[in-house]
Amino acid sequence: MTLHQTLTQHIQKAVEELFPISIEKVEFQATRKDFEGDITVVVFPLVKALKGNPVEIGNQIGNYLVANVNEVAKFNVVGGFLNIVISDAFYVEFFNTIKNNETFGFVAPKEGEKAVMVEYSSPNTNKPLHLGHIRNNLLGYSVAEILKASGKKVYKTQIINDRGIHICKSMLAWQKFGNGQTPASTGLKGDKLVGNFYVEFDKQYKKEISELIAQGKTEDEAKKLAPSILEAQQMLLDWENGKPEVIELWKTMNQWVYDGFAETYKNLGVDFDSYYYESKTYLLGKEVVQFGLEKGIFEKDPDGSVWIDLTADGLDRKIVLRSDGTAVYMTQDIGTAIQRVKDFSDVGGMVYTVGNEQDYHFKVLFLILKKLGFDWADSLYHLSYGMVELPSGKMKSREGTVVDADDLMAEMTTTAQTISEELGKLDGYSEEEKAVLFKTIGLGALKYYMLKVDPKKQMMFNPEESVDFAGNTGPFIQYTYARIQSILRKADFDTSISISGLELHEKEKELIKQVQLFPDVIQNAADNHSPALIANYTYDLVKEFNSFYQQVSILGEENHDKKVFRVQLSKSVGNTIKNAFQLLGIQVPERM
Repeated sequence: MTLHQTLTQHIQKAVEELFPISIEKVEFQATRKDFEGDITVVVFPLVKALKGNPVEIGNQIGNYLVANVNEVAKFNVVGGFLNIVISDAFYVEFFNTIKNNETFGFVAPKEGEKAVMVEYSSPNTNKPLHLGHIRNNLLGYSVAEILKASGKKVYKTQIINDRGIHICKSMLAWQKFGNGQTPASTGLKGDKLVGNFYVEFDKQYKKEISELIAQGKTEDEAKKLAPSILEAQQMLLDWENGKPEVIELWKTMNQWVYDGFAETYKNLGVDFDSYYYESKTYLLGKEVVQFGLEKGIFEKDPDGSVWIDLTADGLDRKIVLRSDGTAVYMTQDIGTAIQRVKDFSDVGGMVYTVGNEQDYHFKVLFLILKKLGFDWADSLYHLSYGMVELPSGKMKSREGTVVDADDLMAEMTTTAQTISEELGKLDGYSEEEKAVLFKTIGLGALKYYMLKVDPKKQMMFNPEESVDFAGNTGPFIQYTYARIQSILRKADFDTSISISGLELHEKEKELIKQVQLFPDVIQNAADNHSPALIANYTYDLVKEFNSFYQQVSILGEENHDKKVFRVQLSKSVGNTIKNAFQLLGIQVPERM
């Protein structure tokens, strides 16, 4: 039972005996630094029910707690706030119960509880992954890991956008300008090779537009009449009609891209349990449209198109089937969601990691699924996130000005190497060990910088700022973890024994309190789908440890019990850092 739960029960009992009246909820907050106390009860919400002065109510409850609760040492009341001082014995006893628990804070899934499916990445097969995909992947992967740690069964998935005019543009450009190039013949990753031809198509297309405008066409006319776009549209028709040579080229070039993506995912440290492909799902949902028509949820217009009217819900009319019977993205997403529940019968909710430009789309999708009567539609969540930019500005895939994910990861590793070598802390490392360390620091810097920002916020990514060994950065936290491992290696005595009866130093107490928060932080991060809560908690924990490290002697402590306890406390902090970073997909080095 947590301290909050214990105190809640005792305060509820105190109110029943003192006033007498029953209360359901007790509001806690951290005690302000300028007051004595470990935890504060907000008395104001009780005033209306108890009909009294908040200071008097606080004093009565405080006196009751001191007299009846072993954990409460003393108290003070400031205005409507009851500041409670918890006994050292409570913190020591709590620490002894968790010090050997390497997964403290993690909750195992409950038997029979519905699973959550988290979708992320969802790239197009006409270009490599870029900086925006990195934020998407890191958010989706981290939220999946946090949900798992909070006690949920989780499936990670993605839908690959492998069909459409944009895919045909790369294919057409390869036919025209590729001269039979392959990833093997060029030494390029397949996704990069295909992406180059997507850029090449755009150059040719723009050239044709300019020529047509020079011949007297308007810009709109030129865009529609350019030979390249007409050929790409014909290729899409050929694909939809199953023309063998088009399908064969499509399969070949897509496989190049899949192989390239797999390499990037491995380097980034993300994975998936299942894959869905738009080429297989784009017709899903058509049956559901017929069902919706029969139930009166959808309506057919005179031209044969099918719509849903959501104006009564504050939205608008949304098309779900074109007049020619072809599906739109909404139809596909409806069908895919239903298919996923069929494929994974224990799925009871889904998280979609998609940029905030699709906020409206997901409002409509979730509402349609609710109106269609799917009970799991109440457990759908759009993990909406802001765009990520560099100091140099926005990126454009067609023009080849995106920041390539592989290049960025390589750059982060190089930056980590440069800074590490300047700091001169690499004595005794082999070249192989250095390479692993530089990658660990570089990727840690990248991931932490991306994830410490609230997902909903647009962010500016500054590579050099992220690889800083001071401040709220991944390397700073990794360095603290490595420092703790150094302490543990130097501790040449038995640290497995349990120590009790200690009078705690203020810094020891503060550190235990910070560790104690970890389970609640995980649950809160899961409820809010926010890795930023884990990241910033970890930074606070590290700051608290460094303050402890600077003010309290650990290995130099003369009292044996205190020395053992402080080493154990350091170990527990290190384990918490490691587990928190695991939820962010970040590795921690044993030495740095």
